[in-house]
Amino acid sequence: MSYTRYQVIAAASACIALLGLAGSVRAAEAPDRLRQAAEDAVRQHFVGSGNRAVVQADKLDTRLQLAACASPLKADLSPQARPSARMAVEVACPGSWQIRVPVRLQLYRQVLVTVHPLQRGDGITAADVRSEERDITRLGYGYIDSLDQVADRAVAHTLLTGSVLTPAALGGRQTVRAGDHVQLIALLGGIEVRAAGVALGSGDTGARLRVRNDSSGKPVDAIVRGAGLVEALP
Repeated sequence: MSYTRYQVIAAASACIALLGLAGSVRAAEAPDRLRQAAEDAVRQHFVGSGNRAVVQADKLDTRLQLAACASPLKADLSPQARPSARMAVEVACPGSWQIRVPVRLQLYRQVLVTVHPLQRGDGITAADVRSEERDITRLGYGYIDSLDQVADRAVAHTLLTGSVLTPAALGGRQTVRAGDHVQLIALLGGIEVRAAGVALGSGDTGARLRVRNDSSGKPVDAIVRGAGLVEALP
């Protein structure tokens, strides 16, 4: 079979276009590599003594086209990042591009759970609790993982069998009291912002309470992190 000059040129052009397309596909950053980098960053940040993490990055948009990165991908979390069921990790190709990868996190830890009902005013002993593995990203009111944390404490309200022991469930100590002037910390995109506030409730470290922001005058939900220090909840 013979071809005309124009048929040969057309066929050659088509081959060049096809090779160019294949080259662009090979040059695109693989979505699985982006997801793996994000998952590894979350695991490295949160897996420590007593923690077990289940991490899964969401599937990325199939239309996403990023140039293949010649350097190792950089995926970091802020040192202040706290465990949350839904997180976003910045994955970057140094000097080229960056993208936010959504990640789902389950972070399991041994926490103390009541083995029978406890009434207000009851003290807590080793016979009253057992250790169970729970996903702490779902424990919005905090948790207690050691009997040392409940020394000289009493139950502040009735607890049913199987209740996770939380700082707010205990009385006897108050790190922050209603009316105290406190430092209010907010984490915004990995940046720590501080503001003055006034506690509208009382509680020990890990307890949840309301705080009035002095700058805006608005009350916000917060968790006590220490004497005179609270962290705004998202």
